[in-house]
Amino acid sequence: MAIDEVYAPSRPALDRESRAWIDRLRSAGADRDTAIAALHALLLKAARFEIHRRRAATPHVRGNDLDDLAEQSANDALVAILAKLGGFRGGSRFTTWAYKFALFEAAVKLRRRAWQGREVPLEPESWAVIADDDPDADHEAEKVELLAAVRDAMETALSAQQRQVLLSVVVQGVPIDVLAERRKTTRGALYKTIHDARRKLRAVLAARGVATP
Repeated sequence: MAIDEVYAPSRPALDRESRAWIDRLRSAGADRDTAIAALHALLLKAARFEIHRRRAATPHVRGNDLDDLAEQSANDALVAILAKLGGFRGGSRFTTWAYKFALFEAAVKLRRRAWQGREVPLEPESWAVIADDDPDADHEAEKVELLAAVRDAMETALSAQQRQVLLSVVVQGVPIDVLAERRKTTRGALYKTIHDARRKLRAVLAARGVATP
């Protein structure tokens, strides 16, 4: 026996239903087609559930548009699952694992639809975006000092791209997948940009003796 087999981490044993799903989806012919159709029906149900749960965020999207979003979500989830069958490790039931793909796709598509036609501020240099709604509100001295320090650190320590991404996502609430689409990049790249920007800010503020929450 090879030494890597001895030390290979054990995987959870697949339950009978999950194994049946995997075997049928990896088979050929009519059995695979039937399994794909059944999986698509499951994903469509999950997508409709998630869209209904989140529909309050997009009141302008109704009727056929919601059905179209659910269908698109199920289709994209199905493609992703078939491409990642080898990544299923049996940590949960196959249907539970697959269900999450549809929930994710539905959530992404609803967020994108909510921002459709809206301008994404890619140059959010104005600090008015983080001003209080009431300009006459009293501020505690510590809060004012912290805000000034953060503003200065962002303007001096961050690159223009880091500043734009951080303000767009963290301050202005632009969904990360929407920003990724508009900037023609990936979610992973934006997450890294935000992580690096926050790390720089914490280091600069710590060096200046400014306590952060």
